[in-house]
This record gives sequence, structure tokens and C-alpha cells, in this order.
Amino acid sequence: MEPILEPIHLDDKRTITSFYHSKKDFDTPWHFHPQHELTYIEESVGTKFVGDYVGPYEPGELVLLRSNLPHCWKNNTEQKGLSKSIVIQWNLGVFPKVPELASLFQMLRTSSKGLLFNTKDTAPLLSRLKKCPELEAHDLYIELLTILVKLSSCGYKTLSSASFTEDLPSEYGNRMAQVHDFVSANYSRKIYLKELADLVNMSEQSFSRFFTKMMGRPFFTFLNEYRINISARMLLDTHDSVSQIAFACGYESLPFFHRQFKKFMSSSPLSYQRKYAKP
Repeated sequence: MEPILEPIHLDDKRTITSFYHSKKDFDTPWHFHPQHELTYIEESVGTKFVGDYVGPYEPGELVLLRSNLPHCWKNNTEQKGLSKSIVIQWNLGVFPKVPELASLFQMLRTSSKGLLFNTKDTAPLLSRLKKCPELEAHDLYIELLTILVKLSSCGYKTLSSASFTEDLPSEYGNRMAQVHDFVSANYSRKIYLKELADLVNMSEQSFSRFFTKMMGRPFFTFLNEYRINISARMLLDTHDSVSQIAFACGYESLPFFHRQFKKFMSSSPLSYQRKYAKP
């Protein structure tokens, strides 16, 4: 298991990095790092975890993460294409705190909860963003500054209900990474709390307290959110019936699945499918 603290090799001579990810999977576990991060999803669908938030992602999303905010993207294992993204990471303090950049710094403070930008607002910036992995030194610095200034006037919504501004103990991060990986591999079957507790070498009571503290809600609430997000994606991407999707996502009772879907999505599965399915 990789440590939760992801090492990003930036120093006094190189304070910004940008790269293009193109692989079958987004394989980085739930992690954090001392750098800020801007991530654009070019291709892939799945579930994103940002702080205590869990929800679906799709192509075209642009997310800003403040330093030390735990996060990961888990692509759907059934997707046929690659998982593609553009990522920019930079050290704290690289931009001067001058009055002209006040809106930028306000945006960075708010990004301690993770920011998901309005896709229409950010569309004019995508050509700039896509150039960044090819830039270096002062060219990358200037381009990133320009992008961030323009983003500070774009619409966005916050993701996590809690802010994360301090380092997580690596022991906590490793446990959460194990839990995320376990849920990703086993959500289609009944999961027992004891399994998770044994996985991270804790008692069931201690694990329950730990998980609630880390994620802001009990484990089984989180598990239902995860399953419902997977089922919502299956409603749009497959021709399976509602009952087939419910059972594939670990629900043994169809009425319970309907109640949970309406709780998290504010509509029935069929209404959701009619509203969002591509013609």
C-alpha cells in the first residue's frame, strides 16, 4: 500500500509541475500532498473522493484542490477507453500576495474544501490548460497565474463539507486508502463492519469512530453513497434493468435501493435515467 503522503518533487529551482495522465486507470489511492492541485478530466467516468465528499465525475470537469486536501479519482472498471487527465501542481507561496491577486487567494482559501468549476465558464480556458504539460520554467509560471486569475471569476461549487488544511497522520491515510480500495473491490456484495475493522487492525467500535471522524458520516452512509453513485452511472451507461443494477451494486432489497436512490439523487432511478441519459 502506497503511503498517503504523495511525494511531489518540487524545490527552490522548480516550484510548478504539469503533466498529462493517460492510462487504463487512475491508480493513485486516497492521498494528499503539500502542493495545490488543478485537475482536468479529459476522458473517463467514475467516482471522485475529495475530503469527505463522494460523487460521480465525468469528462470536462475541472477541480481545484488546496494543499493537504485528501482526494482520489476511481474510474469505472468497465469503461472501455483510457483514463485521461491534465494535472498542474505547485508549491505554496509561489505567487506574491499583492492586492491585485486578492480574488485568486480568496479562491485558494475556499479550495480547502475542493472546488468544482462550472464547465461553461471554464470552456474558454481549456486551450490554455491543455498547453501546460508542454511548458516549463517561466512560461508555465505565467500560464498558471493567468489561468488561476481567470478561474477566480468563474462559477464553482465546493465539494467537501469539511476543510483540510493540516497534514493527515500517514497512519490514518494508509487506513483510509485501504478502506477505499476494499469498497471499490467489494461494493457489489454484502459488506460487514468487522471486515473493515479487521482490515485496518481496529475493533469495530474504534473503526466506526475513526471513519466518522475522517469522513464526517458513518461508514454505511458512505457505502450507500458510493453504491448509489455507481448505480447512477450504470443507469446512464448500460442497458441493464433497475433491478439488475440494484443487485449488481450490492442491494438485496429493491425497495431499499429505491429509497436510498431517492435520498441521494432526489429522484427515482427511472426519472434520473430519463433526465440525464443521452438521446
